[in-house]
Amino acid sequence: MADDIEEIREQKLEQLQERAREEAAGSPEEPIPVAGADELGSTTDEHDVVLVDFYADWCGPCQMLEPVVETIAAETEAAVAKVDVDANQQLAAEYGVRGVPTMVLFADGEPVERLVGMQDESQLRQLIDSHTGA
Repeated sequence: MADDIEEIREQKLEQLQERAREEAAGSPEEPIPVAGADELGSTTDEHDVVLVDFYADWCGPCQMLEPVVETIAAETEAAVAKVDVDANQQLAAEYGVRGVPTMVLFADGEPVERLVGMQDESQLRQLIDSHTGA
């Protein structure tokens, strides 16, 4: 019984240390859902490089891009934000989104790149790397 408790303590300690390492790394491991200009502004202010995915649930290419976006969030230095264009029409219009998926890359709080349509993972990684110094 004491061995079990000690093992649980060690597992919890490892989980806490891993969480602290992730937080120290600075970019979230999962896409950040954004609902409005204020949330997008705080996300782009908080992170040096942010890839914003403007998408729609009904969009086939958006659904195909979803696993790529999740991988980019988990494996790059960039934060990834997701904006549902149906729920945030004004925000989408503000960034000139006329088709989905549209990806906008922010560096130091400013939009610096825009990609429209289905993108492959290597292209997104190169784009992010060109702005992170990786």
